[in-house]
Amino acid sequence: MYAITIPEPGGPEALVWEEVPDPVPGAGEVLVEVVAGAVNRADILQRQGNYNPPPGASAYPGLECSGRIAAIGPAVSGWSVGDEVCALLAGGGYAEKVAVPAGQLLPVPEGLDVKQAAALPEVACTVWSNVFMIAHLRPGETLLVHGGSSGIGTMAIQLGKAIGAKVAVTAGTKEKLDFCAELGADILVNYREQDFVAEVKQATDGAGADVILDNMGAKYLDRNVQALAVNGRLAIIGMQGGAKAELNIGALLAKRCAISATSLRARPLAEKTAIVAAVREHVWPLIAQGHVRPVVDREVPMADAARAHRAVEASEHIGKVLLVAG
Repeated sequence: MYAITIPEPGGPEALVWEEVPDPVPGAGEVLVEVVAGAVNRADILQRQGNYNPPPGASAYPGLECSGRIAAIGPAVSGWSVGDEVCALLAGGGYAEKVAVPAGQLLPVPEGLDVKQAAALPEVACTVWSNVFMIAHLRPGETLLVHGGSSGIGTMAIQLGKAIGAKVAVTAGTKEKLDFCAELGADILVNYREQDFVAEVKQATDGAGADVILDNMGAKYLDRNVQALAVNGRLAIIGMQGGAKAELNIGALLAKRCAISATSLRARPLAEKTAIVAAVREHVWPLIAQGHVRPVVDREVPMADAARAHRAVEASEHIGKVLLVAG
């Protein structure tokens, strides 16, 4: 088969489409013939040499894919050769085939084609696990999503609205904010021109956000705490704004707030299996009912993954950029 390899870390040109050995599914795994994958920020970090795959994972980038089951390993039940699926991966999605633990498989949701489904696993699992399983967003609460036009952001807006929350977003252009509004966002903040703390406070009569989903890390830490409501929950899922910052513990104590920080890729199989099962139970019906949909900005041939990486690094996209195999 062919896959994207990274012989040496570097810029987008470091991604090489070359022939490699086919993966073989082990016990509890299935082999998926890939139709499409999707680009995530973690893939860019891996390409740069800053985010190695966890032990035992494929060395090729790619944290999600969609396709059809081509073979089934020992000790797998509930799946058949030919089933159309999408999958959460620890790596290997930038390839024509990938071996996947059966617990990380999801059926292609009703109403979607197999290619579109590649845009779902990573964002659905990230948002559901952080916003709902950890931060426990409830109907009537306010959710603030940084990077509202990203793949994560577009999923968070839709899921927040689907459960009856008010959703605030930050983004850097009017075009991106307008798209967030089309998805249902109630409070729109241009972070280049407005202070999200002041805007969220004003829109909530001074209360603040009950849950904040943050991809920036250090740069936004102090302001996120300021923006939280009493008993608020800050879920940190990225470090695009740096890794180290001072934290005012007094401000946390005064508001009785909680901060969580998680990554998905390195979690144990049992935890990923539980998250995938929860997504199938709670998110997949919303997709089938038309309340939630994948947002795909563009499709790029997988062999030209460098072009897709350039687009994502430049933040030219809204939603997900797909890599199409074949």
